[in-house]
Amino acid sequence: MGINDYLLYFVYAFTTVFVIVNPVEATMIFVTLTTGMSPQEKSHIYRRTTLVAFSIAILFSLAGDAVLRLFGITVDSLRVAGGVLLFLVAIDMLRGVRQQKKVTEAELKDANEREDISVFPLAIPLITGPGAITTVVVLMGAAGTVAEKALVILAIVLTFVITFFVLKFSEYIDRVLGITGIMVLTRIMGLILGAVAVNFVAIGVWNLYRAMASG
Repeated sequence: MGINDYLLYFVYAFTTVFVIVNPVEATMIFVTLTTGMSPQEKSHIYRRTTLVAFSIAILFSLAGDAVLRLFGITVDSLRVAGGVLLFLVAIDMLRGVRQQKKVTEAELKDANEREDISVFPLAIPLITGPGAITTVVVLMGAAGTVAEKALVILAIVLTFVITFFVLKFSEYIDRVLGITGIMVLTRIMGLILGAVAVNFVAIGVWNLYRAMASG
């Protein structure tokens, strides 16, 4: 692979991770749950939220191959299953109901009674949920070389660096974009995620077919 190929691969990995994490949409829940808190409390929450969510994503990206081998699951099988999951997520994003399914009313009520909301529900499942975990595992499993795996890790790091700053300036973003602006961006990301999901399924099905045909 040349430099351009690696650059395209990085853009693909970053786009895939970023649209499923979708920190812009998360600002609405973050602003809601941190209303009335002091700047110091908000700073503690968005710092810890980002750190925990990032740690979970990195953990599963590094341990994903071992987990797949433990359960005898191939990357292509996970591609198909993950693609279906991401497609359902994309449909919800396009319909504008993603947030309601990510964090339920019961979870929001429980969060309002917690002193620390950084781990639950912000880090999990709002930022790094099942879709994000599946995505990083598939991307790392599909990466054929050390360089590609490093690019996936770099894409995860960049995603959560951006997430940190998005949460830090969440109130400003919420005021500027409003619900309408955030939903428009979410629908655009949903369209991109849908295309990624179809790609996951197509490659997974084709590779499984080739494996069965050659077997």
